[in-house]
Order: sequence, then C-alpha cells, then structure tokens
Amino acid sequence: MGGKTNIKFGVIGTGKITGQVLEGAALDARFELAAVYSRSMEGAKIFAGKYGVSGVFTDFEAMSACIDAVYIASPNALHKEQAMYFLKKGIHVLCEKPLCSNAYEARQLIEASQKYRAVFMEAMVATLNPNFLALINHLPKIGTLRKYFASFCQYSSKYDRFKQGIIENTFKNELSNGALVDIGVYTIYPMVVLFGKPKSVQASGFILPSGVDGAGSAIFGYDGMDAVVSYSKVSNSSAFAEIQGEEGSLILDRINIPRQLFFKPRNGAQQDLSAAHCGNDYYYEIREFINLIETQTMEHKVNSHEHSLTVMELMDEIRRQIGLEYPADKMYAGNLF
Repeated sequence: MGGKTNIKFGVIGTGKITGQVLEGAALDARFELAAVYSRSMEGAKIFAGKYGVSGVFTDFEAMSACIDAVYIASPNALHKEQAMYFLKKGIHVLCEKPLCSNAYEARQLIEASQKYRAVFMEAMVATLNPNFLALINHLPKIGTLRKYFASFCQYSSKYDRFKQGIIENTFKNELSNGALVDIGVYTIYPMVVLFGKPKSVQASGFILPSGVDGAGSAIFGYDGMDAVVSYSKVSNSSAFAEIQGEEGSLILDRINIPRQLFFKPRNGAQQDLSAAHCGNDYYYEIREFINLIETQTMEHKVNSHEHSLTVMELMDEIRRQIGLEYPADKMYAGNLF
C-alpha cells in the first residue's frame, strides 16, 4: 500500500477507550473509520453517528468485507475469538490490552498472524509514548542497572457500585478482568521491553468477592537487579516510575501515559529530558500500526509478539500464585498453570 492510501478500519467496542483511540487516529490522515460493530444495532448507530460513519454492523462477516484492519476493544475474554476471526481473513488486528485471557491464547493468535500474513499488535499505548522511547535512548546514562519500580493504582469509577452489589464488567471474572490485567499490565509491559523476561517472580494480591483481584504487587528477579511493581483498582497512588542505576536514576511522572522524563545523576542536579508530545497518546499507536501495514511488517519491534507473549506468561504466573483463574483457562487444561 502507498503512503497516501487510506486504511479502512473497523472498531469493535463502543466504550470510552474506543472514543479516545479514534481521537488519536484522527491525527493520522491515513486512518479511515469505515465500520462500527456492536452487539446491538442501536448502539452501533449511535456511536457511528458521532463520527459520520454509515457502516454499522452486528455481524463480523458483513463487516470484514469492507475493512482492511480492525481495532478490538471488547471485554478481555472475547479478544482471542474475535482477533482470530479477522486474522484468518487476512485482516490486520490492533487488539487492546491485555492481548487475551492467557498465554496459550496469545500463542494461537501469534501463530495465526504469521500463517495468514496479517499484522497483529497489542495496543499497549505506554511503550509507544515518546517519553518512554526517550527513556530507552537515555538508559546508558544511569550505568549498571539495579532497580525498576512502577506503580499504577487507580480507584475504579465502578468500585463504589461494586460495594453496593452492582457488578460491572471491569469486576467480572467471566470476562477475564481484574486489577492485574486491566492496569497492572501497564507496569509489567514496559519492564519486559526494557529488560526482557525475568528469572523469578514473587507475587501477592487479594481476590474480591466477584472472583477478580482488587490489587497486587510483584517482585521480578533479574541478574544484578530486581523490578518491583504495584497496582490497584481499589486505591489511588501518585507514585512515579523509576529506573535506578549506579550512576543515577531515570524518572517517569507516570508509567501508563508518561508526559515527563527526568534524569537524576547520583551526584548532580536533576535534568528534564522530556520529549515533545502531540498531546494525544493514542495517535502514536495508530501511527505505528499503520506503518506496519504499509511496510508489510508483521510485528512491531517494541510492541512485539515476543514481548506480548512474555507479559502474558508473567501474568499467568502471577495469577497462579494468587489463585486467580478465569473460565478461559479451563479450556486449556494441562497447558496452563
């Protein structure tokens, strides 16, 4: 495809995150919203009307005939089945995090991407952010690496209703949800991009009455350093993310959507290394995904298949340690946990 060719996208999911992604996508002239899918035609028409789109569908087969790529933002438990459907048709898939319910499903999707020659990328916005990419470039400044710390604790807007007995999707076990996969993944994915797969994992967390985790922490062991992550959907934190080395530290104001990057030498004044930012984080993941399609590159070097699979394997191990199992896991008895 040439650089001036529009990529016709379909979207699955009409929630808040899809709207945010579309705002970023509007900044890339190559993006064209061609189709909206929802389980209800009424819901699809209402959402599509906001963007002047006539293609509304409640059927994947009909939608697949008019798109080049699809963005999936449905409940986590549906990611694997939906992504697989489009990959098998050679349609490129940008799938919201977490990629799917477990590593076994992730392997199946990666294999399908390679077999059917369809671009497949996890929509992990944090690691395509200019300040995270700047952090990678500045990593040598801090010398021998010793510690990584990242926290993402955000009191869920749905938690007060949960305490009243109203269980919404974000707290439903059958949808493969919970603190780890919804927001803990933001602390783990950057770690894997930076340092690869750790040699050990020690996890803790607690399970809410609905069968999902409310919060947790994990310590990952690497040669000569460790990585500590903390995440919660039942409390807030304003803690920054920090990578410590023997010559200083690199600090991000937040791990999920970093807007500021600082270098604090062991002996010296703090320096602002923040990168220029367009103001919309989702623009970068759309731009990178379309670049892959245009260059016929099957995976991104940062949000790569290997990184996504490693993150899923680590989250599976954390869930095993804290006793969190999803219905999707039972389908792969003997291959998981």
